[in-house]
Amino acid sequence: MNIVLVVGTIVVYMVGMIAIGVSVSKKNKSTDVFYLGGRQLGPFVTAMSAEASDMSSWLLMGLPGVALFGVIGGGGTFAEAFWTAAGLAVGTYLNWLIVAKPLRIYSEHIEANTIPDFFSNRYGEKKGVLLAISAIIIVIFFVPYTASGFASVGKLFNTLFGVDYHVVMIIGALVIALYTILGGFLASSFTDFVQSIIMTIALAVVLWFCISTGGGWHDAINAPNKIVPGYYHLNAPDGSYTPLTIISNFAWGLGYCGMPHILLRFMAIADDKKIKVSRRIASTWVVISMGVAVLIGVLGYAVAKNEGYLGMSNFDPERIIVYIADTISKINPFAAIIGGLILSGILASTMSTASGQMLAASSSVSENLVHRFFYKDMPAKKGILIARITVLGITILGCIFAWNPDSSIFRIVSFAWAGFGASFGPLMLCSLFWRKTNLKGAVAGVLSGGIMIFVWKFLIAPLGGVFGIYELLPSFIFGLIVIIIVSLATGGPDEEVAKKFDEVMAVRKSGISIAEDIANVEK
Repeated sequence: MNIVLVVGTIVVYMVGMIAIGVSVSKKNKSTDVFYLGGRQLGPFVTAMSAEASDMSSWLLMGLPGVALFGVIGGGGTFAEAFWTAAGLAVGTYLNWLIVAKPLRIYSEHIEANTIPDFFSNRYGEKKGVLLAISAIIIVIFFVPYTASGFASVGKLFNTLFGVDYHVVMIIGALVIALYTILGGFLASSFTDFVQSIIMTIALAVVLWFCISTGGGWHDAINAPNKIVPGYYHLNAPDGSYTPLTIISNFAWGLGYCGMPHILLRFMAIADDKKIKVSRRIASTWVVISMGVAVLIGVLGYAVAKNEGYLGMSNFDPERIIVYIADTISKINPFAAIIGGLILSGILASTMSTASGQMLAASSSVSENLVHRFFYKDMPAKKGILIARITVLGITILGCIFAWNPDSSIFRIVSFAWAGFGASFGPLMLCSLFWRKTNLKGAVAGVLSGGIMIFVWKFLIAPLGGVFGIYELLPSFIFGLIVIIIVSLATGGPDEEVAKKFDEVMAVRKSGISIAEDIANVEK
């Protein structure tokens, strides 16, 4: 009976997500609405959809898994979990504070609906080289990123029900693709809002269960120290965490200003004056949710030990919340529903991110590649159709990348995150704040940052020592330096590009909202 209630709860959740996609599908009469929701999101939906699409399965599986592995693996990796979470928390706040409003104003001013659109229109390019490069990079890094979400679904159901990993991974991927195809950006944003609520409930229930089952707060929190003395030392028990390593993990926060699926939420908010409200909501939720996720990884050791999970030959630290949900669901029928809700929370974290990534990638292919280079007179309906076909294509590729059930969600996400952060992060900051950036510098910066990710990850980092740091930090710095040097060496921006930058700066300094500015122009 309990297993039926668990499955029933999950099914109701998944059907609900598809229903949202169906309900908003009729609104997708133009590519502007399909890709960006017509720029009509409210502050609360903007904040929560941005963070839900940001956190992904990394929040409920990857991050707790890193913290727990520090106990059972003896590696003291609580330091990695802590500094990574701290970097992301700071990065979230600064991204909302520094990037959100300028991007919302600038993207409206130059009529950009996608990130490649923004870069291309910002520099007034005619040939579309930067546009094409940006769109291709989005597809390259979103495929493995999306794959990490599909892998989470497969691990979840395989652990609970013993169902074949590949079968449930494919089914989960198709459900995500279905509501994204039907509803576009609005479906992605509103489902993200619902999913953030479910994720919050799941985190709260699991944390309470860890404390109560682990013998109370004192016993549960001290259990790791008995296995790894000095586990909570933020420099790691073996002293392996040097200041450079800490800065490297803290550098996760740099990635935010280059994440297309998050930046699109900034571009979609209806009133840029409400961004401050969104920032406060988003930052508070991120700090609390990541703190709880790390705690679950730490406290989960006591639960896993008491329930006998540690003795399993295939025990996976990244599945600790799944094990806990399974334990809860066996208590009684009501607890089974709660267990199903927790598992739905894991699905929520996966689906919210994957849908946002699929949409960003599909808009890049349809709008920025097909429309720009192959079908310039493409009707809106065909543009939406191509975007939907692209979502399906990315789903297939993601399933291929997620085929290995032993792949680490945390490691996959970290590489894709670094790719976007280094490729787009430096250029986004320069585009918004440095008047002298030009098209040649932009192209060189995007290419150099993206290429350096691969060079550092696979050629330099294996050398170890000071080189064994997270590839995002050196690649971000390298990309930024290249943009500055090339822009200055090639004479700076064209007159028209500089003039447009000055116009946007004037609007930003005036304090007039986008809506007010448009009204004044119409008058």
